[in-house]
Amino acid sequence: MASPSDLIRAFRIADQRHPIFDGTGTFMLGSRWVSRGKMVIHASESYAASLLEMLVHTNTGRIPKTQQWIEITCPEKFGVAEIRAAEVANWNSAGDFRGTRVHGDKWYEEKKALILLVPSVVTAGVERNVLINQNHPEFRHVKATEPKAVDWDSRLFASASRPKTPAAPHSHRR
Repeated sequence: MASPSDLIRAFRIADQRHPIFDGTGTFMLGSRWVSRGKMVIHASESYAASLLEMLVHTNTGRIPKTQQWIEITCPEKFGVAEIRAAEVANWNSAGDFRGTRVHGDKWYEEKKALILLVPSVVTAGVERNVLINQNHPEFRHVKATEPKAVDWDSRLFASASRPKTPAAPHSHRR
């Protein structure tokens, strides 16, 4: 059995109306890092980054009612590749994904690594997203927990028009 330090751990949040441990959405639409036609599951290294990714992609301004999350684990021995922000010009571009897709598509097609770590735009590259090649021969070793409902903090969706209560002086509460 692999020790916790030998495991890649990731979190995925998705709409419960679709299979959560599945790359069909990327297959149909593509993503920043891979072109259409590739079965890739997107996740993040932390639950918090996964929440931010979901918020930026749903962009509804309301608490999503159909979101669920899973924790994903995979032994590192099945291959982990990484693309760093400095390796790809305009990796954080708002709409031109040609450069990032060249790198991600190459990773997908070569199948040298089951997992690809890429910088997360929503965290300004401080954290990484985890891409998992569902067509990799070792995909069967990737495990996921049972889906659980996302318990959103309603303060994330506070109306911009609501009057703000001034913070107490020297208050550093989070």
